[in-house]
Amino acid sequence: MKKILVIDDEKDIRMLLNDYLSMEGYLVFTAEDGGEALKKLNNDVDLILLDVNMPYMDGYTLCEKIREYVSCPILFLTARTDEKDRITGFKAGADDYILKPFSIDELLARVKAHLRREERKTKNKSIYVDGNLLVDFTGKRVLIDNSDIGLTKTEYSILELLLTHSGQIFDKERIYENVMGFDKEGDSQIITEHIRRIRKKLENSGKNYIQTVWGVGYKWIG
Repeated sequence: MKKILVIDDEKDIRMLLNDYLSMEGYLVFTAEDGGEALKKLNNDVDLILLDVNMPYMDGYTLCEKIREYVSCPILFLTARTDEKDRITGFKAGADDYILKPFSIDELLARVKAHLRREERKTKNKSIYVDGNLLVDFTGKRVLIDNSDIGLTKTEYSILELLLTHSGQIFDKERIYENVMGFDKEGDSQIITEHIRRIRKKLENSGKNYIQTVWGVGYKWIG
């Protein structure tokens, strides 16, 4: 049974999500603030739904702290719609953004998509090597000079998609659909920010592996 941690200072939202997610067969834990949430991490959760606006410790700060202990998907729940807020969330370590008020059906679809992606296993046990870059498809790791560059789950999935289809151009919507498993319009900025972060982490490879095809999308060149 998959475990989900819901962190929100609004009791009604915690109860709503607990009820719906439980009905879907998930084991749900809830927390009303950062301190309680950090204690609940002992339950080895598979996915976290995290509110941004909370007392004592906001969601961005909490996300950064959580990332010290877990690598599971973190989905922000927030009423903030500014692009800079979304980017702040991704920089803190989030994998997705769900705007309040949200459709419970859309939220469930995103939760299921992220959990499916976590379960997806690479069929062939193999590696990709180019210069000082090594991609371990089995371990889902990317190393430069034998050091793990620390990609998040979403970042790795994007890199793997582009690498395993080297030379093929993917637009933002297609990347989102393939990686997130849910076709959602209006989320191109999510992919843009993830690509930026991947490129930053690949800098020490000395090569620009992800090429922008202006007005079209992105492709892997190796």
